Amino acid sequence: MSGLSLHDHPHRRLNILTGEWVLVSPHRTRRPWQGKLEKPVEAGRPAYDPHCYLCPGNQRAGGAANPVYTGTFVFTNDFSALLPDAPAGSYEQGLLMAEGERGICRVVCFSPNHALTIPEMAVEDIVGVVETWQREYQELGSLPFINHVQIFENKGEVMGCSNPHPHGQIWAQASVPMEALKKGRQQQAYFKKSGRSLLGDYLKQELQLQERIVLENEHFAALTPFWAVWPFEAMIVPRRHMQHIGQLGLEEKQAFAAILQELTIRYDNIFETSFPYSMGIHQCPTDGAAHEAWRWHVSFYPPLLRSATVKKFMVGYEMFGEPQRDIAVEKAADMLRSVPAKHYKSLAPDNEAKR
Repeated sequence: MSGLSLHDHPHRRLNILTGEWVLVSPHRTRRPWQGKLEKPVEAGRPAYDPHCYLCPGNQRAGGAANPVYTGTFVFTNDFSALLPDAPAGSYEQGLLMAEGERGICRVVCFSPNHALTIPEMAVEDIVGVVETWQREYQELGSLPFINHVQIFENKGEVMGCSNPHPHGQIWAQASVPMEALKKGRQQQAYFKKSGRSLLGDYLKQELQLQERIVLENEHFAALTPFWAVWPFEAMIVPRRHMQHIGQLGLEEKQAFAAILQELTIRYDNIFETSFPYSMGIHQCPTDGAAHEAWRWHVSFYPPLLRSATVKKFMVGYEMFGEPQRDIAVEKAADMLRSVPAKHYKSLAPDNEAKR
């Protein structure tokens, strides 16, 4: 690496969790930018929307009525991408192959309050969301035909979120999807070679360097991964080696909720907008194997680049070559560290009461 500057020269970085490479072009941030840095006009949302199919007591699009829930609320998606009774047959004709896939899709409403996103929720209420994720992972994962449980959230219309009421989803299925397979293989190969956790050793190195650490507490660290693709991509990694979130203790649940809140507050504060992202929890498959190499973690993929209205799209070279980024990962971490941990929205008394 003699003569190579990670801050000035084009280079590729290895994603140790997938074995794939990302092209980094940090010098491109010096090119002229004539775009505006305007903030979007955000209309305030009410605590209850009579037309929202996720609000308490309202009728859903599929015809069922929601209970008047007061915490998190989970239901099986009325328009599920996966079905538990789908045929398990296969199709093969020459090079054309397909196989049936069974599964269950659920929706998790984080709060009965239509207006509150995770960064605006109280930590104790986010703990309730974490406990719901734990329960769903264990319940769905215990079903004999479910081998993987994917918990995720698409926040914001730009990420394909079809309803502004803060919610996430859980897709549980018979097969282990490709991203989890790649991460599992990489972690297992490293564990077999060294006897240690891949993410454990990576986290130890990042904590020593402190270049990409955004924030940390007693049980977790949030960082911008060395191989990040998205401009403000981040990852939350537990300090203790755990295969899945069901293994979280009481203090760890509270610490996880706290770091979720603070990281997402910092996201909102970068451009003073409700920051869109896709968030996913990757944890070990539920196929009954030991998976001793797995360390669960959370990934955030936000599209905003230079302002609340300027986004990154995967086009051109990225569609036909490999992912590419301009802003240095280390710069993104510095920006996230620099914004205040208090939410940018005014904490007026009426808003405080909603919490």
